[in-house]
Amino acid sequence: MKLTPKLILAFLFVSVVSAGLLVGAARFAANRQFGDFINERYKAELAEELARYYSQNGSWDDLDEEYEERGRGQGMRHGQGGEPSFFIADEEGTVIVGGMMRPPGYRLSEAEMANGVPIIVDDAIVGILFVFKPMSPTPMDNAFLQGLYRSIFASAVGATLLALVVGVLLSRSITRPLRELTRATRNMTSGALGEQVPVRSRDEIGELAQSFNKMSGDLERSLRLRKQMTADIAHELRTPLSLILGHAEGVKDGVLKPTRKNFDIIREEAERLERLVNDLRTLSLADAGELSMEFQPVDVNALISGIHARYLTLFNRRRIALNLELDPGILQANLDPSRFAQVLDNILDNALHHTPETGRVDLQTRRTANAIQISIQDSGRGVRPAEAERLFDRFYRVDQARARASGGSGLGLAIAKSLVEIHKGKIRAESEEGKGLRVVIELPLANG
Repeated sequence: MKLTPKLILAFLFVSVVSAGLLVGAARFAANRQFGDFINERYKAELAEELARYYSQNGSWDDLDEEYEERGRGQGMRHGQGGEPSFFIADEEGTVIVGGMMRPPGYRLSEAEMANGVPIIVDDAIVGILFVFKPMSPTPMDNAFLQGLYRSIFASAVGATLLALVVGVLLSRSITRPLRELTRATRNMTSGALGEQVPVRSRDEIGELAQSFNKMSGDLERSLRLRKQMTADIAHELRTPLSLILGHAEGVKDGVLKPTRKNFDIIREEAERLERLVNDLRTLSLADAGELSMEFQPVDVNALISGIHARYLTLFNRRRIALNLELDPGILQANLDPSRFAQVLDNILDNALHHTPETGRVDLQTRRTANAIQISIQDSGRGVRPAEAERLFDRFYRVDQARARASGGSGLGLAIAKSLVEIHKGKIRAESEEGKGLRVVIELPLANG
């Protein structure tokens, strides 16, 4: 059975059971409340009738004879055996007019006195009335109860039908987005990635639709990036391989002389090819979560100082100032020192290649509320903000010709991003054209 009829039957079952319970509870309460109402009404009427009798006679004498003369069901009612179904006591609790099981002179308890109805004549209490048993409803009372029962039953039937209509509408509102999700999922299994479904609500089903749309979009983007990366890898591999094969065949055929220069070209292209393969291997291991990491508490300032000292000569050779500004506090993070050094190497290599001579690169550490912030700011020409967001994409280059000529593979910043994320950190690039590029890394502080 499909979900829609299941939900409708569930709503119908719950409605019928609830209506039945409500009808039963309403009838029970109505019987009880109406019975109490009849008794209170009877007590009030009998008290008024007895008050008139006392007002006319001045005492309770001959009340029993009056009672017998009027007969059963006329005015004052009889109990079993023709005895009155009530008795009267004075204010002290002594029975003065006897009835069923309460002879004259009987002394009532305080609890029994609490159930009495005062009989008042000329603003004075002349007796307290007690009724022994509840009165039976009259035909008019029964007709009223039957009408009340029919109204309750009709209300229950109406509520059940309304619940059924609401159940049908609600089940359709639930199953419609589910059917759309099912259809979109089937289309995705057929290869139609990027399938989107309309978000019709803000509840859990709406959140599910939003999550599905995000997943579908991410899958489509991932497939597109994978295809693009495959094409980029083929392109990147083809260039050095073509140069190696061309020079090797030229030397073999005698077109090129076996000089040191030609062999250096073959070696440089082979090294470039090796770097590309190593970078791809690092990325693939990072994506698969299989990159070997050895985390340990590391003094970030000491690590940055060592990298600064290692790069200082290289920057001075290019007449680029490499400035270092360290936070005076203790900055400790759980890092793999060699892997994180690779992150900074890739960023500094990028800054070195894109900073003109007589320029500067500022390397800075700073402690924020809950993290360690490392920033590398160069004085290069910078990029547009939209391009800055793509700098960590694989094989992305702002200047294709210049980057390839300098030997870059377009994977350095992508590797840096993967390694930073493995360290549970964040990395971003900030830039404006003509104002250089700033790369910011945020790392969580080491516990304890």
